[in-house]
Amino acid sequence: MFSRYKKTGRTEPVAKATKAAQPAAEAAPAAAPQAEAKPQTLRKPIQRQAGKVSASDRDRKRKERMQEIKVELHRALLDNLNLAALEHATEAELRAEISQIASEILEEKSIVLNREDRTTLNKELYDEVTGLGPLETLLQDEMVNDILVNGPHQIFVERAGKLELSDVTFKDEKHLLRIIDKIVSAVGRRVDESNPYVDARLADGSRFNAMVPPIAVDGSLVSIRKFKKDKLGIDDLVGFGAFTEEMAAYLQAAVATRLNIIVSGGTGSGKTTTLNALSSFIDNAERILTIEDTAELQLQQTHVGRMESRPPNVEGKGEVSPRDCLKNALRMRPDRIIVGETRGEEVIDMLQAMNTGHDGSMTTIHANSARDGVSRLENMIAMAGIEMPIKAVRSQISSAVNLIVQASRLQDGSRRMTSITEITGMEGDVISMQELFKYQRVGLTPDNKIIGHFTATGVRSHYSERFRMWGYDLPPSIYEPTTMETR
Repeated sequence: MFSRYKKTGRTEPVAKATKAAQPAAEAAPAAAPQAEAKPQTLRKPIQRQAGKVSASDRDRKRKERMQEIKVELHRALLDNLNLAALEHATEAELRAEISQIASEILEEKSIVLNREDRTTLNKELYDEVTGLGPLETLLQDEMVNDILVNGPHQIFVERAGKLELSDVTFKDEKHLLRIIDKIVSAVGRRVDESNPYVDARLADGSRFNAMVPPIAVDGSLVSIRKFKKDKLGIDDLVGFGAFTEEMAAYLQAAVATRLNIIVSGGTGSGKTTTLNALSSFIDNAERILTIEDTAELQLQQTHVGRMESRPPNVEGKGEVSPRDCLKNALRMRPDRIIVGETRGEEVIDMLQAMNTGHDGSMTTIHANSARDGVSRLENMIAMAGIEMPIKAVRSQISSAVNLIVQASRLQDGSRRMTSITEITGMEGDVISMQELFKYQRVGLTPDNKIIGHFTATGVRSHYSERFRMWGYDLPPSIYEPTTMETR
């Protein structure tokens, strides 16, 4: 707009001046070519600039063209493939059939592709038919921990705790919605305008959440939390620097002697991973029942009964809440009850279970610290609509919960067990707590890596006598504060 205005502003005054002073121009013919040549020199750079096509534009147009070809071929594949026979075909047979049909269609439409593009196209078509389309490549990448979709043309991934924009995209919003529907329908759930958000799980156990328009303004929002195929044990987490061997020894004693434990932390801080690892200390002779909104726990025991809540159907019926599952679990002779995440009115039944003979139960909550975790439990009880004096609520919490383990994701993307805190009872109207271990930050390296170390606080465990009676006589030295190797 500015260059157009600039061009018009120069040529119009020159034309007027030439017409008004025509006799003078005849008297001095040598000046006329200079006045006429100036507008020509102004146009040449603009024309050359307009003719340039950057490499990024060429790549973008090529990518868009490949997307169009893929969508066209995918429609043709659905028309030509016998979908009922896919279940009985081997991977090699299906890939060969897709490649053959794609070649015939490309030849029919006179589309010529080089060998690399043809191989890529065949792989993407296979993913469209059998997998989750563009997401399949990211799901197979072992370095990717989270996949975050912000509309069809923007997909972020988390690698090593850091977010980065990937080069993977969907064709359009319809393409993205088709993949979302494919995921949720496989687990008997739905997502549409009347029910615009959904929790589900993928075949490999990864957690899936989606929100679609009109609630999602700029296109559907999808988050996928991938789970590693290899279960991480305590030794693995110690090796990664999540906590120390002394802390692991204490946690082993706490789990084995059936203390009630809450794992607290923010989103992506490693709460579920910690809970899975702690389960390795549970005796195989015990019966464990798990309750989750979306089944994702990977407990390392043999006797595990898993339950998953269910949302209401289209008619608003058939809902099975976590609280319903928890009430029923109490009738199923559990030794321990593990709730994947406590975030609503089921907190009442969870605390009741911990208080009525189901010692060793565990759950996770969202909170920034152990003290905040206790406050969050109080708030959830209040939101459940149960009117109880605050002292009675705190007395219930203090007698039910023995230990709060705080997990955090630090600013450099690393995950640490930043605190282990015991609840020791009540002092007046206040729940008394004591911190045993903590992660102490010292500073940052030039590349923004956290410098810090784990240390004990010098406070001996309130449950030391309980540990001794169960055969876990921990040495007093693990409670002594020491400056350990910085990590």
